[in-house]
Amino acid sequence: MADQQAGPAQVVLTASIARRYYLEGRSKIDIAGEFGMSRFKVARLLEAALDSGLVRIEIRAEGGIDVDLSMRLQDRFGLQHSVVVDTPDDDAESLREDLGRAAARLLAEILTPEDVLGLAWARAVSAMARALPPLPGTPVVQLSGALSLPGGPDTSVDVVRDVARRSGGVAHVFYAPLTVPDAATARALKGQPEVAQAFAQLPSVTKAVGGVGLWAAGQSTLYDTSSDRDRQVMRDLGVCADISGIFLSAEGEPVTTELAERMIAISADDMRTIPEVVAIPYGIRKAPAVRAALRSGLVDGIVTHATLARAVLDRP
Repeated sequence: MADQQAGPAQVVLTASIARRYYLEGRSKIDIAGEFGMSRFKVARLLEAALDSGLVRIEIRAEGGIDVDLSMRLQDRFGLQHSVVVDTPDDDAESLREDLGRAAARLLAEILTPEDVLGLAWARAVSAMARALPPLPGTPVVQLSGALSLPGGPDTSVDVVRDVARRSGGVAHVFYAPLTVPDAATARALKGQPEVAQAFAQLPSVTKAVGGVGLWAAGQSTLYDTSSDRDRQVMRDLGVCADISGIFLSAEGEPVTTELAERMIAISADDMRTIPEVVAIPYGIRKAPAVRAALRSGLVDGIVTHATLARAVLDRP
């Protein structure tokens, strides 16, 4: 190593220059003037300090964010925002709350008074809503019908109203289920004034948040509430993932389904027009679904946990 070959005076000189540059923020020209050498020699000494290990640069973040995994996910999939939280994942409820808080911090950071926020129902979105600080007068638009579970979290209507109340913005909500028995009923409901008015806001939505489900038992609320027939039909069609009611193949291609025609929810085409869609997936089993979501081009940001991020990155 270079510092083993250098004499003690050289080591001290190099350390003094590195301290001034890295800790005191002084320029190479200033340091060169102080030590009576050229700025090129200063640059060579700084490079030697790094090569020898005399200076080590470490990027760290407070708040449990795994910066390396966050950057790797962002670079791999070309995301606008990527936040990977290093948090235990042995308890789903605690994990969901941790990710909800992280997503709330991200949203509070990136939302501006000019933004319009769209929210699709997901357990993680509900957790995020509970952790949100007041927002800058942001209007909030409901993107999917209500999927109410016995003893479960708030419905999509509750979440949108709660977030709008915190922001002081307008809440564009409607009372309709996420799924109905047939396509004709879905079309009729979409024509109702409340639903039509909310969906008319879609062109103005600039940021949206939703969840990601794997099409398997216990990995998607939509799967768990669907009939056995619908589950099998979707499997036969190659459905791997659902993003707020949008169905995707493992390659990330939207899948046209009869179930989607019976849903009161945003379409893939509508989601694609939103400048930034942030997903909050959790659970290592969902890795194939998250890869599908990130490949789809529908998702522009992610808040997730370290074990799931590693599983997503482990495959090309």
